[in-house]
Amino acid sequence: MDLTGRDFLKLLDFEPEEIVYLLDFAARLKEKKKKGIAVDDFRGRNIALIFEKTSTRTRCAFEVAAHDLGIGTTYLDPLGSQIGKKESIADTARTLAGIFDGIEYRGFGQEIVEELARYAHVPVWNGLTNEFHPTQMLADLLTIREHFGCLKGIRLTYMGDARYNMGNSLMVACAKMGLRFTACTASGYFPAPELTKECRALAARTGASITLTESVAEGVKGADVVATDVWVSMGEAEEVWEKRIKDLTPYRVTREVMELADDRAIFLHCLPAFHDGKTQIGAQVGKRFGITEMEVTDEVFESGRSVVFQEAENRMHTIKAVIAATIQA
Repeated sequence: MDLTGRDFLKLLDFEPEEIVYLLDFAARLKEKKKKGIAVDDFRGRNIALIFEKTSTRTRCAFEVAAHDLGIGTTYLDPLGSQIGKKESIADTARTLAGIFDGIEYRGFGQEIVEELARYAHVPVWNGLTNEFHPTQMLADLLTIREHFGCLKGIRLTYMGDARYNMGNSLMVACAKMGLRFTACTASGYFPAPELTKECRALAARTGASITLTESVAEGVKGADVVATDVWVSMGEAEEVWEKRIKDLTPYRVTREVMELADDRAIFLHCLPAFHDGKTQIGAQVGKRFGITEMEVTDEVFESGRSVVFQEAENRMHTIKAVIAATIQA
């Protein structure tokens, strides 16, 4: 399968067979990494990493993946690029495409990464936008497959705010790959109706299912995977914290929630997670609202069911596969 030159902007752009190819490729690259087998076939290539939103996992995953492939990286932090400020997105895309062999973007609206891809003649990869997080989806799918040996028919329940990139992307990934997706949350926190409709049409062809429910008992019962994300996204105003905590606390992933799931169920979180008060923001929230845990309890996060750090490692292996599959050798 030849994906050379393809952009990686959202899983909706890829057929299930192409996604499987990337997962298989990532698994082979992971095995080679563990065995110390070099895969630096792209020496002399360079990529630009545009981060309008900072990140630990995405930056490290892209930089290590590129290094392993023999590719040089240039990191542009929120102050290191004039994109959208002094220079248009189109002009930035054409400038960088003349210097680099690929461009990663992590930031705000999906329309930004789409416009970058439209004007750049090199592959553009979405490291996260408000709407989609496709590299995280490959890592999640690989992690699930490593644990269960398959994807089709796996029951995945997403708890919490399902309106943004993680809820959207998990619904798309499940619809594409034949998983049974449930968004379990309060009214007003479900994915957009138009995307849900599109995913249900996909699910009809792949054997997947899409369920939206406000009932925790109904949503989690028998689930193989329970996933969640932070309740307040980067860049959102502090004023939303109180309402989110009030609305979403019933959908916190607790030991009792995990006991509703299947006995073999695993817990996923794209990280960072507010599972204790050991961070600056966690301490601030604790002081203001009198809580030490938000979307997941520390008991679940630190339990044997939690595979969040295996999931985090798989970001690097799957990103490596995306770069190697799409960049010109």
